[in-house]
Amino acid sequence: MIDYRNLDCTESFAELKARKPFDIKNNLCAERIEKSTIREAGSLCYNYAAMPVDETIIDSLQKLADEQQLIEKYKALLSGEVMNTGEKRLVLHQLTRGRALDGLRVMADGVEKGDFYEGELAKIKDFSEKVRNGQIKGSTGKQIKTVVQIGIGGSDLGPRALCYALNLIGPEDGCTKKLQARFISNVDPDDACAVLEGLDLESTLFILVSKSGTTQETLANRDLVFKVMENSGIKGLVPQKHVVAVTSNTSPLANNPDILAVFFMDDYIGGRYSATSPVGGVILSLTYGFDVFRKILDGAHAEDKAALESDIRKNGTLMDAMIGVYLRNVLGYPYTAVLPYSQSLHRMPAHFQQLDMESNGKHVNRFGKLISYQTGPVIFGEPGTNGQHSFYQLLHQGTDIVPMQFIGFRKKEGNLDAVNGGSDSQTKLKANLVAQIVAFACGKDNAENPNKAFEGGRPSSVLVADRLDPFILGAILAHFENKVMFQGFAWNINSFDQEGVQLGKILAKKVLAGCEGDGKLLAYSNLLGIEL
Repeated sequence: MIDYRNLDCTESFAELKARKPFDIKNNLCAERIEKSTIREAGSLCYNYAAMPVDETIIDSLQKLADEQQLIEKYKALLSGEVMNTGEKRLVLHQLTRGRALDGLRVMADGVEKGDFYEGELAKIKDFSEKVRNGQIKGSTGKQIKTVVQIGIGGSDLGPRALCYALNLIGPEDGCTKKLQARFISNVDPDDACAVLEGLDLESTLFILVSKSGTTQETLANRDLVFKVMENSGIKGLVPQKHVVAVTSNTSPLANNPDILAVFFMDDYIGGRYSATSPVGGVILSLTYGFDVFRKILDGAHAEDKAALESDIRKNGTLMDAMIGVYLRNVLGYPYTAVLPYSQSLHRMPAHFQQLDMESNGKHVNRFGKLISYQTGPVIFGEPGTNGQHSFYQLLHQGTDIVPMQFIGFRKKEGNLDAVNGGSDSQTKLKANLVAQIVAFACGKDNAENPNKAFEGGRPSSVLVADRLDPFILGAILAHFENKVMFQGFAWNINSFDQEGVQLGKILAKKVLAGCEGDGKLLAYSNLLGIEL
């Protein structure tokens, strides 16, 4: 029997609060670093040596995970129970990459959902291969060379981050041909203008992504693209023959005969969790080939299965999640910085920001009752070493302690490198990552000049893998998705709806309808020059 209760109603949380934090400044050592690594999928591992937890705190975190039944709730989610209580929906994004529970079959809407998702994958494979080999061309006969995704939020951030992450991929990872991938998300027309400028419309395919088929920003950008194509003066150019849709089978886009192809998602996959659905699958398969996307799914699936381990010392995702609860609710840290030491992952912090803050930025529990403790932290980040020359000053010497989650790789992704001062660029990158972890943890005293003193005691963890390949990329994606899920279960909140985005949408429609007598909206509309 699964029991849902608030964090502050558990015995283990009271025990955890009574524990004294581990002093990383004076106790970080080689032996601790070596013993604090947990293997995950493939070569991915999680190291928490620079986090303020000792064995007694970890024991309490294990008790909390057990008392809140995190693994049991994960299994219930995988089994198709209604875990999105706000919208009374199943949560099935893990199923888009495979059945984490062997033999499990999930029925919904009169179909077995695992088979449904596999069917959509088969459609993506067939369509992407026909585009890539020239069987499907543009309306004027040109072969497709560029793919542009039109979507916003989860229809943009995750797929964009994954596409950018694979920009340097080569034949060794199954990519023998690349198409160009671009993205239009913001309703600001300058976004579309920058993407469309200089684009060969005859060799471009647009992917319209909207689960409802009614997303205001997405449809506005679709109409803008159609207008540009219609006004191009190119003979034989038919805009509709350059558009495919990713949507639900009940949306207005589902049966549109003017659209080249339609791929389906459903209400059981939230936008921020949709990168392994057709939302990410279509553009990734077109850009790099379906086999590359399949490897991303395989990495995510392996990570989903690894997250079923109940022993926190053997489950890196669970350990990461529970340390995060400790940092947030016992030590009171309201922020987390995600810092990939990989330029290829430069958009991942933005994706993880939405994933975490839209999922766990909640003030009521899963039953709609107010809670009296903190939930999700503020997430931000940039890749190293750029961030070192930007906001690391505050991280090192600011008055707030900001926990950090580093990501690093033993080997580089691209083929270029340069030796300078006795070491190559990749070695310098890794040296900077090592230096930052130790500097944040241990600091440096300077009684003579306090301006040059580093307090230390700044906690961090690091995800490490051999290199950034599609499998590891999928594993990293699933690690963060499952971390957010476990923390939501611990806080007894619903991590799978996003009512916080709705009020602004409603008021925007009200503004566009003439403000309907609302003086505040009208005054700000006048300030911004909105003609009503």
